[in-house]
Amino acid sequence: MSQGNEKKKCEIARISAGIVLTLSMSHSTPAWVREIKRFEQPNFGKAVWQLINTLFPLVLVWTLAYLALKAALPYPLVVLILLPGSLLMVRTFILFHDTAHASFFKSLRANGFWGHVLGVLIFTPYDDWRQSHGIHHNTNGNLDRRGVGDVWTMTLAEYRQAPPRVRFFYRLFRNPFLLFLVYPPVMFLILHRLPLGDRSPRVMTSLLINNLGIAAFLTAMGTLLGWDAVLLIHLPMFYFASVAGVWLFYVQHQFDPGYWERNEDWDHIEAALDGSSHYKLHPILQWFTGNIGLHHIHHVRPRIPNYNLQACYDATPELRLPNPLTFTKSFKALHLHLWDEAAKKLVGFRNAPVPAHS
Repeated sequence: MSQGNEKKKCEIARISAGIVLTLSMSHSTPAWVREIKRFEQPNFGKAVWQLINTLFPLVLVWTLAYLALKAALPYPLVVLILLPGSLLMVRTFILFHDTAHASFFKSLRANGFWGHVLGVLIFTPYDDWRQSHGIHHNTNGNLDRRGVGDVWTMTLAEYRQAPPRVRFFYRLFRNPFLLFLVYPPVMFLILHRLPLGDRSPRVMTSLLINNLGIAAFLTAMGTLLGWDAVLLIHLPMFYFASVAGVWLFYVQHQFDPGYWERNEDWDHIEAALDGSSHYKLHPILQWFTGNIGLHHIHHVRPRIPNYNLQACYDATPELRLPNPLTFTKSFKALHLHLWDEAAKKLVGFRNAPVPAHS
């Protein structure tokens, strides 16, 4: 086995074993990056309060939707009731996300326990997702290390040189209808259930626990409350949450101009600040999304828990990006598909005419 493959295998093993990797800080690292390490300290009280103010309202919204369904109210009204529950599911995913970074609680055991529990609610296997997400953090914006935990992104040159079949499937994948309305439930309900690729015993165990937990949870719900509650409340609630979650992840790294570099020029801090967005949302949406819009901070210091991100932003002038991504501006991402290495920006398919002989 080559030295490069050995190193990559070791990296994946370390991620699987416990904590998502955080890149080491060198002498050339800006002082402010070292200073914001103080915001990495988990707070037990804040973590418990977030579990309470997320899961209890989620149960309440679910119950109200269930009562409305049983009262035979018009189904569109039931859907309106369950929409806040979908946003609370998104917030649940952010708490799960923090446990995967070992940043939610100080205790690794507590992070692991709640990671598995929340993973059942959001249909995501804990160790499996933690591994791929850890690789994402160490390869974000690196053109030579694409393919794990990211959105499939081709360069302009790669697209022009690709055979018609590849171009067809890439355009199909990037179609907004499929990417945001079809792919999210397929990913969470089907792909997250399958042992795809080379999985470690730990990851396979996590996948099994997640599948069994989901099966038990849905079976209990269907048996006790009726399968109409599963089909007309829980799954629609989860569907809307999955769509919102995929959209959030997409705009965190797919925006104008963006950041992608070859391995020899790739820089962790530049990838965090230029290749991760500050998605500036209304305070209510910021609460529901667990401050994940401050994504550039999260990529600078992945171990900062979500409940410390705003304080870190307020205390650090270097993190106040000049052009934050607003809700309205973020929809421009729908027209960005390819990385133009010469212009160093994301461009649309209209910028990629393919030679006739291709």
